[in-house]
Amino acid sequence: MVQERKDVATFQGGPLTLMGPELKVGDKAPDFKLIDTSLKPVMLASSKGKTRLISVVPSIDTPVCDLQTKRFNQEASKLPGDIVVLTVSMDLPFAQSRWCGAVGADKVQMLSDYQEHSFGAAYGVLIKELKLLSRAIFIVSPNDKIRYVEYVKEITQHPDYDKALGALKCKSCA
Repeated sequence: MVQERKDVATFQGGPLTLMGPELKVGDKAPDFKLIDTSLKPVMLASSKGKTRLISVVPSIDTPVCDLQTKRFNQEASKLPGDIVVLTVSMDLPFAQSRWCGAVGADKVQMLSDYQEHSFGAAYGVLIKELKLLSRAIFIVSPNDKIRYVEYVKEITQHPDYDKALGALKCKSCA
């Protein structure tokens, strides 16, 4: 049975229930099965040996999600090759691909959890009431340990970009 965490997130002030555990720094990163924009499966092991910044958004077609993904796409162009930036949402891969083409996003890998919800349930971001993902940031080390976590309380708000990027660049945090 999937754990339910009530009132840990809000949407426009209204309480939401998140499905799955609350991950913490030091936890082993759970595996997942997501679908990329070419409809191929992607698992945690697909980027083994790299540091991953996982940016989770409810829907790429909303203003905050759009800006969040553009920001991390811009930042990704400045990062070394051993760091990958993944954006995860429930959007269909076709919508993700259309969005990337429209804004010229080519540095983030867009991944969809629409089929199995395995990411949302494993990372504790699946919103029970909406069947969308709650806004969050995870940094996973090359050895699959969680190095940074931010569950954004109000999903219409931005994450702390500077804090996440600082944690990403922190060499002693590995």
